[in-house]
Amino acid sequence: MTTSFAPLANDTFLRACRRQATDYTPLWLMRQAGRYLPEYKATRAQAGSFMGLATNVEYATEVTLQPLERFPLDAAILFSDILTVPDAMGLGLSFAEGEGPRFAKAVRDEAAVAELTVPDMDKLRYVFDAVTSIRKALDGRVPLIGFSGSPWTLACYMVEGKGSDDYRLVKSLMYARPDLMHRILAVNADSVAQYLNAQIDAGAQAVMVFDSWGGVLADGAFQEFSLAYTKRVLAQLKRTGVDGQDVPRIVFTKGGGIWLPDMKNLDCEVLGLDWTANLGKARALVGDSKALQGNIDPNVLFAPPEQVAAQARAVLDSFGTPHTDRHSLGATHIFNLGHGISQFTPPEHVAALVETVHGYSRQLRQGR
Repeated sequence: MTTSFAPLANDTFLRACRRQATDYTPLWLMRQAGRYLPEYKATRAQAGSFMGLATNVEYATEVTLQPLERFPLDAAILFSDILTVPDAMGLGLSFAEGEGPRFAKAVRDEAAVAELTVPDMDKLRYVFDAVTSIRKALDGRVPLIGFSGSPWTLACYMVEGKGSDDYRLVKSLMYARPDLMHRILAVNADSVAQYLNAQIDAGAQAVMVFDSWGGVLADGAFQEFSLAYTKRVLAQLKRTGVDGQDVPRIVFTKGGGIWLPDMKNLDCEVLGLDWTANLGKARALVGDSKALQGNIDPNVLFAPPEQVAAQARAVLDSFGTPHTDRHSLGATHIFNLGHGISQFTPPEHVAALVETVHGYSRQLRQGR
């Protein structure tokens, strides 16, 4: 299927992903479309439920574009949920008000694991239709990022049946029956790869793997049960989008800063970092082989705007001198939060963040 999309007016984010010099540091926010915006709450009320919102192409398009109407962000990210893939596997996803996601069926024994297969991607057609719709609606304004949860993160929800404080069930399975855990993760990895490839075919211009729960693993277990399967996803991803351009791959492991030596050789273009990592040290460790994304603490956004601005400048300073040579590749930075934005964040504080990042990062490139 060939769909022609408008040419990009602002490719700063994609240039930074490719480690090319940019005029300023591009910025987008994890969960930028969402509950901190009153217009999002209004659309969600219309939709009636979270899944009603995510599975309706018009609503998903509308909420993806809402933050761009307010803030000059440098990328849009598909509005969806990381748990659409296990839902398509038949586990029965629902969202109870104020409770978060839960599955009707959990995967905890041999019989349940044996039933798992890569889902028919047609069951996720609503996601791919939303990608195409959003890309058209963006009309070249900024690039569109597609995403999925990592194999390990999906497995956490599938085994626990919902979010968890202690990961007791999933870790018990992992330690007691590593064979079953590996089977779940293999199915998940192949499912995620197909899912992201279908998003690329629908028009996604970059894709991101969210390993939100990788950081709960012990050293050694992280490499065996999370990183190995993220690699399996990356190895299967399409390298070219529908417009013939390369599609950068971003990997974000919350709590993963300690494993940067293991992650720096991943077959991806960008590594995302949470706020516990030091950007300058990460840059020194990873070298020029990857762009870095992150990593201000989302709770900074509860401080007054002048404090938000000071903290944003500190993050940009910690990365160090930006790469400015247009004729070579170098170390580049994409500004983001260290995790998703809180629903209680005042939108005007986000405006202060965006303005500071754009303005101060331009100054840094001009030698102040």
